[in-house]
Amino acid sequence: MRKSILKFCGVTALAIGALSSCTDLEIEETDSFISEGFQGLESPQSSLDQLYQNVAGQRADQANTYALNEVTTDAQLIPTRGPDWGDNGRWRKLHQHEWGLEEVDIITPFNQWNANQLTASQILDPRSNATGTIAAEASFLRAFSMWQALDFFGQVPFRDVTLSSSSVPEVLSGQAAVDFIIADIDAAIAGLPSTGANAGDDLKTASKAAARFLKAKVLLNKHIYVNQLTGGGGTPDSSDMAEVISLVDAIAADGFALQAGYFDIFRDTADSETILWGDSAVGNRIFNVLHYNSTEISGGGWNGFSTLAEYYDMFEGDANSNRVELDETPLDGQEERRGGVPSEGLPFTDRAGTTDNGGFEDGSNVGNGFLIGQQYALDGTPLQDRQGAPLTFKRDFVNGEGQSSLINNDETTGIRVIKYNPRFGAFTSHSMIFRYSDAHLMKAEAMMRSGGDPTAMVNELRVLRQASPLASVGEQELLDERGRELFTEHWRRNDMIRFGQYLRDWELKGDGQAGNTTRLLFPIPLPQILANPNLVQNPGY
Repeated sequence: MRKSILKFCGVTALAIGALSSCTDLEIEETDSFISEGFQGLESPQSSLDQLYQNVAGQRADQANTYALNEVTTDAQLIPTRGPDWGDNGRWRKLHQHEWGLEEVDIITPFNQWNANQLTASQILDPRSNATGTIAAEASFLRAFSMWQALDFFGQVPFRDVTLSSSSVPEVLSGQAAVDFIIADIDAAIAGLPSTGANAGDDLKTASKAAARFLKAKVLLNKHIYVNQLTGGGGTPDSSDMAEVISLVDAIAADGFALQAGYFDIFRDTADSETILWGDSAVGNRIFNVLHYNSTEISGGGWNGFSTLAEYYDMFEGDANSNRVELDETPLDGQEERRGGVPSEGLPFTDRAGTTDNGGFEDGSNVGNGFLIGQQYALDGTPLQDRQGAPLTFKRDFVNGEGQSSLINNDETTGIRVIKYNPRFGAFTSHSMIFRYSDAHLMKAEAMMRSGGDPTAMVNELRVLRQASPLASVGEQELLDERGRELFTEHWRRNDMIRFGQYLRDWELKGDGQAGNTTRLLFPIPLPQILANPNLVQNPGY
């Protein structure tokens, strides 16, 4: 093979030499990528629409970005049940913190979020002639994409579209990356509309409130981002915390507020909580949780994603039972957010978004929140797994010998977690991105980090969620409250790092991985390092 390559190269060199000796040729530059580079977009609106779809789809996927944000924490894990969900250890390695340099769930987000940045930059280029609103939306989406890349990798390759396509992208990190992202957010705030709460479809595109939410999120984590490549966590700046409080107050001034009826917030109906939602189907969040026999909708569940018992135990209620009446009244002392399992389905009443199945509201036998214990069919018949055993979701992950394990589990191990219910549509396109409860808790945290007392703010939310007020709130209580309020909403990794708990031990984390600071960032994919010498592999990889 090597001889053939050398022979080809030699022939090519001779041909070039012969050509140059015959005549003096002036090369005509016909390749725009060499001579002129990017020349602007024909339709910046179409590119913006596609960019929104990309962002929504990347977050709605059960793998990649979602897996890095949730499966690498104490909130989600996917055991191998028989031959199901083995996938060459893909899911186990994330939960155990034993990922390597070639994991698809790391490579794909790196490529996706940096590609989003490039598209947004093309929209923002003056040669694309984007309108003011389109430019503001592109600034928001570029900031959002660069923030996600920074949060995962600590480095953000930035391609300047005014340079030739052959130029090597510069790399932003630390303070420079934060400054760039915040400048984009400020441009977005200046140019975006002041869309208020309960605005329906208008909230699937960016508003001033969404941009303020993103800025608050960046500022709350700023001390992490500035120091993450040097191994130091730093401390929050008091002026940053004051601005977080001010930003949340401005969001509230647009009409956004806490809302009762926790699981109703995740329907495709108007509410006062939703600040930004993605026009992407929620089916992954439904079916990756449910057992094959949980429902007949869309052919049943996929029997994968579960949570740790220690995460479930953060909520008030019986440790081994989580039942509700058909009207969702708790039967086991649980708070509203823990949800529960009904003993049968609801009678069909033509409620909006529902369908009839033999006189029952299809899918209404599936509970909300945390599913543990016996599961039931629409008519109240106790469900069975595929081997004929009772379909009882269990606290522990054990193999056939009864040992704690992420492999050789049966079909019933693991408490299941569901926030979007199949009774309102199997693949409804309405996935949550930003909501006000998160902003409310960010303000409480900024108060705490400024020396204030967040207890009243946290208890305001807890009482609304039918949970007992706390006597006092410190860092642990606030992190736990964020875990209770925001489960499966992409925030667990971000929160655990900020509160210093991402490296702690938890059930089924890999041996020796507790305290491993290498895992605070994901590795830069090797092909990207080879293509861009400005990228440097993250510490420990």
